[in-house]
Amino acid sequence: MIIRPETSEDYAAIRAINIAAFAVHPFSRQTEHLIVEALREAGALRLSLVAVTEDCVAGHIAFSQAPIGGRDVGWYLLGPVAVAPAFQRRGIGSDLVRAGLEKLRELGAQGCVLVGDPAFYTRFGFRQAVGLRYPGVPQEFVLSLPLADAEPDGEVAHHPAFEVTA
Repeated sequence: MIIRPETSEDYAAIRAINIAAFAVHPFSRQTEHLIVEALREAGALRLSLVAVTEDCVAGHIAFSQAPIGGRDVGWYLLGPVAVAPAFQRRGIGSDLVRAGLEKLRELGAQGCVLVGDPAFYTRFGFRQAVGLRYPGVPQEFVLSLPLADAEPDGEVAHHPAFEVTA
């Protein structure tokens, strides 16, 4: 398996993976594919990686800027991350998260925040956010990983693409 930046040739596969991976997810509005496309169209998809195995795109991860308290403080929002159902339970999602975090470090990111399952993301160093708040999300699912300085305090904002509806 290789992990590399997305190319325009990957767009259809990324769309299909996000649709399939979130089709029955209990906390999804099934708009993840639309979010990725809207982020890309707006130039807000700061890092987008694909996992390629068996000669096909098997997974995808996206990162966008995450203003904190109304300011750009060098933090990024992880999500969505998706693996095609036929390739799940092989560690591809974990490999994408690790590769994405490494690329963020190379970019000089100060930290990463996400909304997700603590049981999955704590293995990468994420912990329940202390000073970060994400509107409308229970605090136990707001996870942060400082990459440089300490976690900032404030409300996490996301790009309007995350509000897209089907």
